[in-house]
Amino acid sequence: MKIRIILTALLALIAMPLVAQSSSSKKASSVELSFNYQKQSGAGSNQYAVWIENSDGKVVRTLMVTSFTSKGRGGRRGYTFRPTCVPTWVKNAGAEQMSDEQIDGVTGATPSQSGVQTYIWDFKDDQGKDVPAGDYKICFEATLYFNSVILYTGTFSTKDKAGDIKLTSTLTEEDEQHKNMVTDVKAALK
Repeated sequence: MKIRIILTALLALIAMPLVAQSSSSKKASSVELSFNYQKQSGAGSNQYAVWIENSDGKVVRTLMVTSFTSKGRGGRRGYTFRPTCVPTWVKNAGAEQMSDEQIDGVTGATPSQSGVQTYIWDFKDDQGKDVPAGDYKICFEATLYFNSVILYTGTFSTKDKAGDIKLTSTLTEEDEQHKNMVTDVKAALK
């Protein structure tokens, strides 16, 4: 009887790490990007975009682009008279060829309050269809102030398990006054 109890206890100890490990190694079903946003004063700032590209560099889904960049004022899109408004998204998404309806579908108001902003991609394209399994890139671009633009990117696969996505960043021009517009940028497969 004592041997049976000891064997049962040993088997339970051995199985515990396997159960814990299997729950953290599940296949991801979405990607989450979050950052701390600090609203800036004045023109030429507070613009950003979040999007997903496939391995060919084609934008498959724009999760968000701020309204000034995409809709502008007076019927003129913001990026046309302020070309430093998230220029990578404008170019890669083909904003010039997008209809007003397409722009409306991805545009969001620039946050009026500072705080954590979160965007989630559910592995679907702009038409709501599942994307093919494979490699993708998450992109987050922010115009800190006029020519000061920061771009974060990270690659991942839809076949990957849940976990963090390593992001790299490039900054076009330092701007000491507006450098804290976006901080603590993180991406993870969920």
